[in-house]
Amino acid sequence: MYNQRDVLIVRIPFTDLKSSKKRPVLVLSNDRYNAKSKDLIVAAITSNISSKVFSVIISSDDMETGSLKTTSCIRADKIYTISQDIVIIKIGAVKDHIFQKVIRKIEQLLKAK
Repeated sequence: MYNQRDVLIVRIPFTDLKSSKKRPVLVLSNDRYNAKSKDLIVAAITSNISSKVFSVIISSDDMETGSLKTTSCIRADKIYTISQDIVIIKIGAVKDHIFQKVIRKIEQLLKAK
């Protein structure tokens, strides 16, 4: 089972469904949901760290376990529901304060003006 705050490598299919790319994601869904569902709710992680309003920059120092190859960006505006079947490997977990920053960015994104 995967846990909230885990960083996973998943296989994301291209639209033609003939090929795919490996991409990192952050698990947002809580552990209870993850245990009962075949799906996970995740946020995309990218190494493109150009300034984005709804992003949180992370490095290996921000990992509770594991490490990142390069400084990266968690995209709170790129949220997906994925099947647990496309997970390739867990590479670690972010520290709680980083996860809370992501949650605050999601709240800002959804807050009515």
